[in-house]
Amino acid sequence: MTKGKDRENIRVLVVDDHAMFREGLCQLLAAEDDITVVGEARTGAECLGLVGKLKPDIVLLDLKMPDRNGLEVLSDLTRADAPAQVIILTASEDESDYVEAVRRGARGIVPKAAATERLLEGIRKVSQGETWIDQRVAAEVMKAITETPGPRRGDKALLTPREHEIVLLVAQGFRNKEIADRLSISEQTVKNHLHNIFDKLGVSDRLELALYALHHKLAKAV
Repeated sequence: MTKGKDRENIRVLVVDDHAMFREGLCQLLAAEDDITVVGEARTGAECLGLVGKLKPDIVLLDLKMPDRNGLEVLSDLTRADAPAQVIILTASEDESDYVEAVRRGARGIVPKAAATERLLEGIRKVSQGETWIDQRVAAEVMKAITETPGPRRGDKALLTPREHEIVLLVAQGFRNKEIADRLSISEQTVKNHLHNIFDKLGVSDRLELALYALHHKLAKAV
């Protein structure tokens, strides 16, 4: 199956060392018509082995496991160019974990305490190529990486239609060259647009821009 294309069968690997939680989550996902649980893993090592064997579309990855930190496993999956997209499913309240997960390539972050509907929405969004971070998590991360409190300087009204497009693509995880190809513009033009967007919104890098867009719903403004 081509990743993110088939809404009828999203292949999910569940990785969590707590058997009761893992089994309950698998039963919950199995009840959905468009989701298939292709495997379960208890450790990071099991996860890496099964990803190569089962080729899931989505890996639901716990941050805390007995053998390896989930962030390390996430880095391994990213470096291996694994076909799966990773959603971090965590009970951690540490904003630095959220920021680091995004930096290492996570396409979604969902707290374990979140409603079932939020998790299912996240799986479906990420399977379609979007970045999906629970709004509460996005707010906490924005607070953690913002140097000064208070409202940002910019909002979506300041952005041009082209800048809106670029914000959406950044929030979906596309790199500069991919954005340039999709919009039929040069990579340097993308860089120029991003410089202007950073200045208008008062953000310093792509991570802050993606989180800002999610938190302020700019990704839905195009």
